[in-house]
Amino acid sequence: MSYTRAFRAAWWTVNLLFAASLVCLVYATLREWSVRQYLHGFSDAVVSASATPEQKIEAILDWMRSGPARTVAVRPDTLSPRDPEDTLNYRQLLAVCGSATNAFLNLSRSSGLESRRLLLLTADHKTKHVVAEVFVDGRWVVVDPSFRIVMRDASGRALTRKELQDPVKFSEATSSVPNYPAAYSYDRYAHVRLARLPLDGFHLRKLLESTLPGWDETLDWSLFLERESFLVLAITAAISLVLLMLRFALAWYADCRLVPRFHLRRHFLLAASAFLTTPEIE
Repeated sequence: MSYTRAFRAAWWTVNLLFAASLVCLVYATLREWSVRQYLHGFSDAVVSASATPEQKIEAILDWMRSGPARTVAVRPDTLSPRDPEDTLNYRQLLAVCGSATNAFLNLSRSSGLESRRLLLLTADHKTKHVVAEVFVDGRWVVVDPSFRIVMRDASGRALTRKELQDPVKFSEATSSVPNYPAAYSYDRYAHVRLARLPLDGFHLRKLLESTLPGWDETLDWSLFLERESFLVLAITAAISLVLLMLRFALAWYADCRLVPRFHLRRHFLLAASAFLTTPEIE
């Protein structure tokens, strides 16, 4: 009897949690949809839909460089660097490399560009600068949103991160920017910095590279890391899926090992069939 009570407690707990997760999933979906609608409207006002990828990049950088006056937050610490409504509208966030890159990535994605963030690392794997990569003509070219520039060589050709490892190319790309830090080199970089996680002590990056070579290149992590609403949606969806699978497992266990459950849907269908079917009179 106590075993049955324990099962019932687990069953109702899982069902309640699953119902709550569905409510959260609906809210997260609506939130992400509203953010996407906001970004589409914003990008339509900044970028022409008929522009080439290079023109779209320059249009976004020009808006960041000389767009309308931005709001100055009284308390910048209350702003979210992963909320597009903050990163696109507050001067303090557009002046920081991480949140400025987030703003650029959100606008570039909404305008149809394939883009991702790139972390420049120090020798001890700490982030020293954040830039963006945009896929143009089969190449991932580097854009530095905080300095509002596309990294180009002396001939005006956009450069990739591999090309920027050449000191000559790097000097050509940054020569037009006064006081551009020479420390922002491209000798060490990553798309996801795992050093911030406690698991880094277990050499998580080496483990992932050995099991899934090129995992941070193949998978697009930028949307999870740059947009809080999308991350919440993904986590909520994953939790709902786990709870649904757990509910199925408990239901199977009850039907096969305990007393079969009362299946409301099946009985409803049988009742509806009996009600709608014309009885045969012999």
